[in-house]
Amino acid sequence: MRKTNKLVLVDGSSYLYRAFHALPPLTAPDGFPTAVIHGVLKMLKSLISEEKPDLFAAVFDAKGKTFRHRIYPEYKAQRPPMPEELAMQIGPLFELIRYSGYPLLQVEGVEADDVIGTLAYKAVQAGCEVVVSTGDKDLTQLVNDKITLVDTMKKEKLDRAGVEKKMHVKPEVVVDYLTLIGDKSDNVPGVHGVGPKTAEKWLEKYKNLDGVLRHSGQMTGKAADNLRADKEKLPLYRELVTIKCDLDIDVEIGDLCIQNEDLSAAAEICRSLGLKQQLDEIESQQSDKPEYQLILDEKSFNQWLELLKSAGEFAVDTETTSLNYMKAEIVGISFAVVPKQAAYVPFGHNYAGVPAQLSRADVLAALKPLLEDERIRKIGHHLKYDRNVLANYGICLQGIYHDTMMESYVYNSVAGRHDLVSLAERCLLLSKTGYEDVAGKGVKAKPFNSVELQAACDYAAEDADVCLRLHHFLWPKLKATDAGRKIYREIELPLIEVLSDIERKGVCIDADALSNYSRELGQRIEEIKAMIYQAAGHAFNIDSPKQIRNVLFEEKGLPVRNKTPGGEASTAEQALRDLAYGHTLPRLILDYRTLKKLQSTYTDKLCSMTDAVTGRVHTSYHQAVTATGRLSSSDPNLQNIPVRSAEGRRIREAFVAPEGCRLIAADYSQIELRIMAHLCGDEKLCEAFDRGEDIHTLTAAEIFGAATAEVTSDQRRSAKAINFGLIYGMSAFGLARQLDIDNDKAAQYLDTYFKRYPGIKSYMDKVRVSARTRGYVETIFGRRLYVPDIKSANVHRRKAAERTAINAPMQGSAADIIKRAMIKLHRYFQETRVRAAIVMQVHDELVLEVAVEDVDRMVEICQRLMTSNSSLKTPLSVDIGIGGNWEEAH
Repeated sequence: MRKTNKLVLVDGSSYLYRAFHALPPLTAPDGFPTAVIHGVLKMLKSLISEEKPDLFAAVFDAKGKTFRHRIYPEYKAQRPPMPEELAMQIGPLFELIRYSGYPLLQVEGVEADDVIGTLAYKAVQAGCEVVVSTGDKDLTQLVNDKITLVDTMKKEKLDRAGVEKKMHVKPEVVVDYLTLIGDKSDNVPGVHGVGPKTAEKWLEKYKNLDGVLRHSGQMTGKAADNLRADKEKLPLYRELVTIKCDLDIDVEIGDLCIQNEDLSAAAEICRSLGLKQQLDEIESQQSDKPEYQLILDEKSFNQWLELLKSAGEFAVDTETTSLNYMKAEIVGISFAVVPKQAAYVPFGHNYAGVPAQLSRADVLAALKPLLEDERIRKIGHHLKYDRNVLANYGICLQGIYHDTMMESYVYNSVAGRHDLVSLAERCLLLSKTGYEDVAGKGVKAKPFNSVELQAACDYAAEDADVCLRLHHFLWPKLKATDAGRKIYREIELPLIEVLSDIERKGVCIDADALSNYSRELGQRIEEIKAMIYQAAGHAFNIDSPKQIRNVLFEEKGLPVRNKTPGGEASTAEQALRDLAYGHTLPRLILDYRTLKKLQSTYTDKLCSMTDAVTGRVHTSYHQAVTATGRLSSSDPNLQNIPVRSAEGRRIREAFVAPEGCRLIAADYSQIELRIMAHLCGDEKLCEAFDRGEDIHTLTAAEIFGAATAEVTSDQRRSAKAINFGLIYGMSAFGLARQLDIDNDKAAQYLDTYFKRYPGIKSYMDKVRVSARTRGYVETIFGRRLYVPDIKSANVHRRKAAERTAINAPMQGSAADIIKRAMIKLHRYFQETRVRAAIVMQVHDELVLEVAVEDVDRMVEICQRLMTSNSSLKTPLSVDIGIGGNWEEAH
């Protein structure tokens, strides 16, 4: 070994605590703390870059007690246990250190300091220069002509002179110095009353501890008295603070070489922990950059066909001209079988100078058997859209085996957005090319068939590649929990096909009826405008929040109940509702907004969205939007059509059955209250549902102390507000506002309610505690619903999170139940010759289009399949109506 070799030893325990206390919080996408991992890795890389060692080792304390505990049980007894947020980071940190090629050492029964001391002395004997990286003053005792310390945090190097300047004693007497003053961090007492100044003075005068003790009889003062009193204990203290440099450890200095990195393993951990900086560094070192192939000839296409057939599983993605699946034209398709290798087959790009492409008809004809073969597993992102688009070309996509959008959503619905670009950034720490990056945005946007082929290939092939890599990242996490795997496999994946068929089927619209009603709404809107102008005293722009603010708060002097983030008086819906209780003008403005929204969103828009040939409107259902698992819809949004208002009923009348059919509306009755009864197990509530009693009347009788036959409509209305309000965590203040009563009366109602139904109060209290402990709640099927603000220091956010924690299991369970019902009904339609189809799903209701001769049969089937859908303690109930239109079916 050459004498010039440099060994760098890292005091890993010092690094851990310094990173933990010095760095701001940093977490992975799932909330796992990562600041220490990030900080220690950064310090290690910086140290190696600065020192350029020939040999290296990161040394950490092993778990358990050491010889010092055996000779002195009080050793480190005052230290609190390692903080949980630090302890949980050690495992992945050690993996990353090893995968980085850095030797990592832990020796049971001794401390890291002793291992460092032993290795340092062995290295010096072998002719090495030694650098110890630490912030611990105890290690200054090791410094000599061949051993120096470096403190990377303070950018400080300590040789012999440096130690003397810092400690005011020579390295050779640091042990004596520590013996005299003790070490509070290790619970070593030292001589009572002897501090650094006294110890420095004695050691300077008497050279070392032996000299001090020889002259102790001649010393005067309280410190000297204490020295003489503690004289018998000093050998023990000295042994405790002395770093052992002669351990018998099975480590050869020459073996402490930095090894080759395991880049793939390190990258996988970095992705899972969200360590983007480390991952970027790793990927910059990796030579296997993605290879994306543009397919323009039959030979290359046929080679990929054979690869896809033999693979048995591949990622697929279509590129189209529109987000509207009914109008979208396929212009190309991409595939990936293994990560970082993908291909794009364009066949519909059309711009000046575009190279020759394969025929769309030929490509799709060749792909049809593969895409329709359910034995060949397909992986994609938002495959419902691809299924819909392929159906336009007579291809029924089968074998949907994984959908990364749904993998992400089921794993954690609130971690962030679930689009491909967001997931690539969050999970793979990859800055993926976005659609607008290649197609432009705003006025400069162009359809994808106008995108230059190579740019299109880079984008489209990356879609398939990233999708495959996301699946490899997400699926192991999702399948780690039985419940999560079942939710994904048995509910969300099968639902893709169900929703696709519902969307493509569409629902018939009576466009003439809608047009007539739109004109009526227009007349009513004009009447309300006139009333608003009269109440205000002049005309103004009712669609302008600024002008509304001026009229309400400056001219009329109404009280400001809410403010915008910018500090101005709010004119949002809730603010106007608060004012509407006692003032006409805000109530009229709310009426105006409601009618305008109905007109623009439904009566006008539905007509324009209706297919001219089929007379049907085709909405889009979204599986991965709401936090609780509920479906949402857009273009049009069917979830927001008012249920109880006359205006809403008129709109529902325009949703009709075609000739020879009827609509069946199957609506779960009070499903969330039934789930509440199941979850809380309150005997009185469960028995009421078992007996089929009207739960609101029963609650009113309990609260108001009346017989059920004597309950008034107002009392039932109040009880209903309480029953449903509690599902959403409503407070006494919220109930008072809803019932227009004072807070004391509302509080009295709630107090009585909880006395009558103690199981509900107990359940709500347990949920709050459980959510704070675990960070999530669960549906009855095990779907995890995370509540990130449950520990927020902001009281309003924390209270809102508690309300969410109470409501989410009920709303989420209801969502799971109706999804299961949709899957069962859809399978029944496929397995029988009944002429029926689901045409809408709205909240807890399914709307079916059924041939007249099959209506009676389907009523019985709906009742049976929808109520045999769960294992609730309380029976499910479904209200079923039949009609020529949606409203009539109620």
